[in-house]
Amino acid sequence: MALNEGQEEIHVLMVTLTAQGHLNPMLRLAKRLVDEGLHVTLATTQFGCHRILKSVTTTTTTTDATNFISGIRLLSFPDGFNLDYDRGANLDHYMESLAKVGPLSLSNLIKQHYHHTKLSCIISNPFVSWAVDAALENGIPCAMLWIQPCSLYAIYYRFYKLNQFPTTLISKMIIELPGLPLLHTEDLPSFLLPLNSFGGVFKLLSDMFENIKKYKWVLANSFFELEKEAIESMTELCPIRPVGPLVPPSLLDQHQSLDVGIEMKKPDETSLDWLNKQRPHSVIYVSFGSLAVLSAKTMEAIATALKNTKHPFLWVVKTAGQLPLGFEEETKTQGLIIPWSLQTKVLAHPSIACFITHCGWNSMLEALVAGVPMIAYPQWSDQPTNAKLVVDVFKVGLKLKPGPNGVISNEDIEECINQMLSGPEFEGFRKNAAVLKQAAREAVTSRGSSDRNIRLFVNEIARRS
Repeated sequence: MALNEGQEEIHVLMVTLTAQGHLNPMLRLAKRLVDEGLHVTLATTQFGCHRILKSVTTTTTTTDATNFISGIRLLSFPDGFNLDYDRGANLDHYMESLAKVGPLSLSNLIKQHYHHTKLSCIISNPFVSWAVDAALENGIPCAMLWIQPCSLYAIYYRFYKLNQFPTTLISKMIIELPGLPLLHTEDLPSFLLPLNSFGGVFKLLSDMFENIKKYKWVLANSFFELEKEAIESMTELCPIRPVGPLVPPSLLDQHQSLDVGIEMKKPDETSLDWLNKQRPHSVIYVSFGSLAVLSAKTMEAIATALKNTKHPFLWVVKTAGQLPLGFEEETKTQGLIIPWSLQTKVLAHPSIACFITHCGWNSMLEALVAGVPMIAYPQWSDQPTNAKLVVDVFKVGLKLKPGPNGVISNEDIEECINQMLSGPEFEGFRKNAAVLKQAAREAVTSRGSSDRNIRLFVNEIARRS
């Protein structure tokens, strides 16, 4: 229930970086809290704020030069680097530096903007875990929005906090954890593996889970019906409260104008006209997100498989020159290749049959909410575990497995596509996807599981104010 008229104002500060997969779930949760009557501010780095303002067209600026996005105030703090510094060139160095300057920068922002206003809660995500220290220093309770599956939260907690499986993993290990399917080494998040090259992220997660009890609430971009067993397995340890799916409203049968999500890249809109000309459930949609870079051999295998299946395809290829020579000309009547897509509209289109995906959690959630079966080809981070969920928990797809040389073959891709579109399991995939699509809608409706969790969170903040 929204706050009653005359009730004391409740102010919430959300802190995030502006990678699209981090920012948009925060913005959508912020909009939901605004709808409940809260005053919400989103704080990010000055560089991040600059990116946001370049990407949006519907900001409102007040007389004191404060920017608002759909009723959400936007503030920024320094991260210790110039605007033209390449923050992605050495991510470990950047995150380590930000963890040192971030708490003071955030504390200064709080003192500057909330000296006459009580701040009831700070909400951060796992990649700005230092925000909890600034919150506690200022006597403010802190919540975390977990932006990966609840299953990953359970795995990380048992690894970092409980040491329930070894830190030096062997290749044939099988791990059994409550609420999760049996996990092989290749199913674990890449940050836990010996060959992980992102030591800074490993340390960040380690520090966060070591200090997890500093958070008053842990919220999640998921929904109870999707990950019931994993969520229940954490109830007595460190509860996680799903409030999602935090996806574009159009995927939930709501009007797209309600969305506050931001597209950092300009999508190609011609694909929708092309999709309108295709038969229902006929198109293979291929996209590997904004970060993954596939090898030339992998690109060739995918291209060969798509051509051989003769099914229409829509393929997002970010950089010109990645495709085999002559492929685009040879398949110009079969498929469409674009640099970036309006993914939520593509996934919701009736012509889409399946989605070949890297299994980033935002893309996966969008596919699940759209009811689209998936072919999983995970790369790193949470994606290997997400692929395991697609196959063994959600039961909405198949996983591509690289050969001994580490490369997938076009024959394996073709086999997966044929299985997804006409194999003995394809009706089951579509049926399971439809069930989860409906469950996602019910979770966010009034009195649905995620709606109840958001209202409970708001009521608990209100009682503390």
